[in-house]
Amino acid sequence: MDINSTLSVSAAGMQAQSDRLRVVAENLANQDTTGSTPGADPYRRKTITFENVIDHETGVSKVRVKKIGKDMSDFEQRYDPANPAADKRGYVKTPNVNTMVEVVDSHEAQRSYEANLNTFQTTRSMITRTIDLLK
Repeated sequence: MDINSTLSVSAAGMQAQSDRLRVVAENLANQDTTGSTPGADPYRRKTITFENVIDHETGVSKVRVKKIGKDMSDFEQRYDPANPAADKRGYVKTPNVNTMVEVVDSHEAQRSYEANLNTFQTTRSMITRTIDLLK
């Protein structure tokens, strides 16, 4: 693997983790978003799936987002008869977003992003040192 391939792999990893953080941010931002009509479904938590792909130009394996899907788990219900989304019994469906799951996922994405960034910076430093030696 050459140095350019290392930079490419690290950049792909950072992009994937950035997408993951965006999905987490969307989930957290919408954790209280209910439907607007009686019995309507609230915000449904998004999920992200990654896959390995071979870059045919360089021959290296990279990560990329395979799919941004939806968590099909059940919604919880909360008694709130004043809410416009309340059903006949006064219950409102609430999003299937668990704050703790999202926070843990964001920390994991942050650590992965930082690891890729460190690799990128180390590789860039090696390139700079090599150029300095050639001067």
